[in-house]
Amino acid sequence: MKYADRTTLSAEVLAGAKDVGDKLSRLRKARRILQSEAAVRAGLSRSTAVLLESGDPGRTLSQVLRYLNALSPGATMLDLLNQTDPALKALQQKEATKRVRTLSEAELREVDF
Repeated sequence: MKYADRTTLSAEVLAGAKDVGDKLSRLRKARRILQSEAAVRAGLSRSTAVLLESGDPGRTLSQVLRYLNALSPGATMLDLLNQTDPALKALQQKEATKRVRTLSEAELREVDF
């Protein structure tokens, strides 16, 4: 008999599943891999990849691990949770806001139309 996992699990467990999904999605984007390509590498359908990245608690641990291995071969769940992948650090640096200095008077006159 099927049942809805969302109704039987606590809010904390659902938040944990969502967090794992968000981290999988972020890792995939950091490594610039298409979702469909990652799914093929893991031997999953694209719809399953969507469910994994959305944090669906009904996905199996095997599916999560296969998807993680497709994104980052040799990575463990601990690596995913701690976000130790170098691609994630590069993405974080890219996303960090850059301070912009104000223009000098001469530069302002130069760009004034």
